[in-house]
Amino acid sequence: MAFSSGGEGPMADINIIPLCDVMLVLLIIFMVTAPKASYPIDIDLPQASITPPDNPVEPPEPIKLRIDGSGQVYWNDSPTPISALRNMMESEVQRDPTNQPTLEIDTSGDADYGVLAKVLAEAKNAQMQKIGFVRQ
Repeated sequence: MAFSSGGEGPMADINIIPLCDVMLVLLIIFMVTAPKASYPIDIDLPQASITPPDNPVEPPEPIKLRIDGSGQVYWNDSPTPISALRNMMESEVQRDPTNQPTLEIDTSGDADYGVLAKVLAEAKNAQMQKIGFVRQ
C-alpha cells in the first residue's frame, strides 16, 4: 500500500472522530443507568452507648448444632429429631430472652441444604436472635 502526502492516492489516516462519538455516548449511557441499578439495603446497626452497663451479664454457653451428611441433627453432640428442635430452642429462648445463647450451626460438606433450611426455619419460629455458622 502506498502512502501519499497529498493529491490522488489512498488515504492512510484513521478517522477517530466517530470512535470518540460512540465512546462518549456509551459513557453517558453508563453514567445515567449506573445509579438506578443500585438498590439500598436497610441494616440495623447497633448504636454506641456512652455508659457501660451497670452489671454486665455473662453470656450463656453456645448451643452447638451439627448436621451431618445423612441429615442427622446433633444438639450439643446428642442426636435430636428435627421435630423436637423448635421446643428445645423455645425453652432456651424463654430462660432469658434478653441474653439468649448463640446457636452455632456446623454442617458437613455433603449435608443436605433442605435440612439446614428446616433448622433455620425452626430457629426463626422460636425467636432465636443469635445464629452463627461454624467453619471447619
